[in-house]
Amino acid sequence: MKRIFVSGLVNTETTCTVKDFPIPYQPIDYNFFGVHTSVSGVGFNVAKALTALGNEVDIATLLGSDPAGDIALRELDAACINTSLVNRALPETCSSVVLHSPDGRRRIYCDLKNIQDTAYDFSAVDLTAYDMVVACNINFSRPLLQKAKALGLPVATDVHALSNPDDDYNRDFMQNADILFLSHEHVPGAPEDFLRTLARRYGCRVIVMGCGGNGAMMYLRENDTVCHQPAVPVEHIVNTVGAGDALFSAFVSLWCEGLSPTDCLTRAQRFAAAKITHNGGGTGFLSREELN
Repeated sequence: MKRIFVSGLVNTETTCTVKDFPIPYQPIDYNFFGVHTSVSGVGFNVAKALTALGNEVDIATLLGSDPAGDIALRELDAACINTSLVNRALPETCSSVVLHSPDGRRRIYCDLKNIQDTAYDFSAVDLTAYDMVVACNINFSRPLLQKAKALGLPVATDVHALSNPDDDYNRDFMQNADILFLSHEHVPGAPEDFLRTLARRYGCRVIVMGCGGNGAMMYLRENDTVCHQPAVPVEHIVNTVGAGDALFSAFVSLWCEGLSPTDCLTRAQRFAAAKITHNGGGTGFLSREELN
C-alpha cells in the first residue's frame, strides 16, 4: 500500500442524459431516471479511484459550509478517504451539471463559486509521509508544487484540455510535474508534435495524452520516444465524464507500484474502459483485484 497526497476539487455533480447534440428547444422533457446527482470533481474522482486501487489517500480540498458540503464530506468518508485536511472555507460548495448523449459526447457546466480566489494553507502538512503528490490544476494547489519538489517527492498532475504548450494558467503545474497528463481535445496539429513540444519545454519524465476512443499517446523521456496504445473496446458506454481522471489515477497508482510506464498505461486504459460503463465522474472504479 502506498500513501498518496491529493490536492484538488470536490464538487456536487448532476448528470442528465440527452438524446443527441444539439438539443432542440422544448419547455420540459420528462427524463425518468435520466437525472442523477452525486459527488465528483477531479480531486474526489482521483482520490476515490486511488483508494479503490488499494492506496491510502489524504485529500486537501475546499468545501462550502452548506448542505452540499455536508454531502461531499460524507461521501469522502464513505470512500475511506482521510478528510482531516478538508477546509470548509467556501460560502458554497462548487457544483457542475453534465449533459451526456449515448454516443459518449457531453457538455459540462462547471460552477467553481469563488474557489479560484480562495487559498489553502499547506504549512502544517507533512509531505514527507507520502510516496506521491497529486496536484490537480486548481489554483489552491499551486503552493503545494514547490513544497513537494523541494522534498524530492514525485508530482503528478493532469492539465486536461490544453491548447498552448506555454499556457499561463497551467505553466506552474507542467514545470513541476514528473507525470503529466492532458487531453487531446484542444490540441492543435499532430498530437505527437504537441507531446514533443511539451517535452522540450518541461522536464516531465512521462507525458500521457488521452485520446478518447483512439486510446492514448505517451512520451517517455528515458528513451525520447512517443508510443500509441489503442483504446480498450467497450460494449456499452454510459457516460465518458471522469474517464480521464480514471486513466490518470490508475497510471499513478501502478507507477507507485513500480510497473513500467507501458504496463501502467495498458492497465490504466482497462481501468478507464470499465469506468465509462457507469454514470457519474466518481463512480465505476475497479478494485486492484478486479483490475488484475
